Amino acid sequence: MLTCSVHPLPYRANPADYFAAIRNAPGAVLLDSGRPSAERGRYDVLSAWPLEQLAVLPDESGAHFLQRLRDNLRRLGDAQVPAGYELPFAGGLIGYLSYDFGRHLENLPSQALDDLQLPDARFGLYNWALISDHHGQTSQLVFHPSLVDSERQRLIALFTQPQVDALAPFKLNAPMAADLSAEDYRQAFERIQDYIQAGDCYQVNFAQRFRAECQGDPWLAYCALRQACPTPFSGFQSLPDGGAVLSLSPERFVRVSQRQVETRPIKGTRPRGLTPAEDAANAAELLASPKDRAENLMIVDLLRNDLGRTCRIGSVRVPELFSLESYPNVHHLVSSVTGELAADRDALDLIAGSFPGGSITGAPKIRAMQIIDELEPTRRGLYCGSLLYLDVRGEMDSSIAIRSLLVKDGQVCCWGGGGIVADSDWQAEYQESMTKVRILLDTLQNL
Repeated sequence: MLTCSVHPLPYRANPADYFAAIRNAPGAVLLDSGRPSAERGRYDVLSAWPLEQLAVLPDESGAHFLQRLRDNLRRLGDAQVPAGYELPFAGGLIGYLSYDFGRHLENLPSQALDDLQLPDARFGLYNWALISDHHGQTSQLVFHPSLVDSERQRLIALFTQPQVDALAPFKLNAPMAADLSAEDYRQAFERIQDYIQAGDCYQVNFAQRFRAECQGDPWLAYCALRQACPTPFSGFQSLPDGGAVLSLSPERFVRVSQRQVETRPIKGTRPRGLTPAEDAANAAELLASPKDRAENLMIVDLLRNDLGRTCRIGSVRVPELFSLESYPNVHHLVSSVTGELAADRDALDLIAGSFPGGSITGAPKIRAMQIIDELEPTRRGLYCGSLLYLDVRGEMDSSIAIRSLLVKDGQVCCWGGGGIVADSDWQAEYQESMTKVRILLDTLQNL
């Protein structure tokens, strides 16, 4: 097997310092670990100028699109990283799956309006990346063996003396406003309660959308958001029309490393306190909450089933249950489910068997998704989909795109939601959906 070549660069803790050099390049993409810590976030990965750009067609089956991704990885060719390097990406695919990619995998209704017209999946095939390892405090260019030497030299020169283009300041033309009124939300909540009481489902993740007209470069909005709300599964992806996907997600979807699988569902949220005492009390209340623990366990069971579709029989485990993770705006209750890919399965089979993530649908998953389509007036698009990379070795990591925004066609959208169960209170759920995105809305408003 051929080996990638590596060119060291000065270490940069903030990937914006390097990404600014390629901001306007076709297919520019950044997977960003926020402000890394010992527990969360290690690598930043950025690239541009993909060999191919692959979008799912409106009537294309999920299986066919995933096979197209496989075929492109195969054409790029296997490679390994040099001995002594721990690097997550050796060339391959980087992109997003929208929540609505689930429609290409399952037979779902189409009542919700598709007013954003975002392709349900878009990936680039990249034969180089700039990777910063925050544990080792290194930054390096990683070149797939197929990359010609002249292109390697161009990239080395580009990042050695980066030239940064002038960018138009980003601003909202009006405050972000919710599509749903409180009364609309209450009526949808009560319909979900009717479904739960009828035995249709146990939990439904219901969301509302916020949006405003905007102008300027979305990269500058992303820089402000990551400063206000650093999270380990952040990312920025340019879109061909000048728009962008901006994600500040704290949640892993599925990771595959050496055929070992992990998913880390979030279910359970409390706001951060205004004082240390209030903050500690909120965290303790979340950890002790029977309702939140029951919701979390419900989704853990769903994900055990999802992973079981593609993992070796008997390998699925729950090594971590009801852990506390804290972010600038909220505390979360997080668990971990692990497994090992079956011998005849790969990372894309895992996606096919588990997408979208159970923590943002409900249980049972398909029925919850049908109810979401009935009660949310517009399609989610990017929200609750996934940003991910998959390299030629089969290494993959992916987020669940919560706390995420779409800038497209002169407007910016974001979504907030939460899991509704039998003993949920509509006003508390309505407030939680806004608490989760408040820091995003306030940051944009203050630009």
